Amino acid sequence: MTRNIYSGRVITLNVDTVRLPNGLTVDLETIRHPGAAAVVPMKEDGTVVLIKQFRHAAGGFIYEIPAGKLDPGEDPLHCAARELEEEVGYRASSFQLLSSIFTAPGFADEVIHVYKATGLTKGRQHLDRDEVLEVIEMPLEHAIRQIQDGTIRDGKTIVGLQAVYIGSITNR
Repeated sequence: MTRNIYSGRVITLNVDTVRLPNGLTVDLETIRHPGAAAVVPMKEDGTVVLIKQFRHAAGGFIYEIPAGKLDPGEDPLHCAARELEEEVGYRASSFQLLSSIFTAPGFADEVIHVYKATGLTKGRQHLDRDEVLEVIEMPLEHAIRQIQDGTIRDGKTIVGLQAVYIGSITNR
């Protein structure tokens, strides 16, 4: 049984009565989310394109890879390409799926599909009204150091940057 508690623009909050594999029946709060796509934009010289974006829930500005919520029925690759141009003003000739990750499986069903984008060319940035961000470009190795020193703390960004970095090491 599912009771809807809240339905908003981005999420739906339900209380689900669930029979667990051990036979117990419990009420679980579950956030339903349509999913998202994120993209690690890589230039030919090894520079990664990030954003420093204001996130109210995180208490200020954080470093992230471009990402956005999937529209109903939208292909994650299309979403990744759209967000790449909207947020940082680049288009890519090639996308590679790095991983599809659960953001918080203890209480949410959101999956983010993380891509690497290469063959970047300038497009046109067009931010949504609620997006406050700055485009930041840096060598991939510098971004990895920022994960290690705690500057970069966003989960999807850490997964994407580390996957690209590991791929660059193993392909040498």
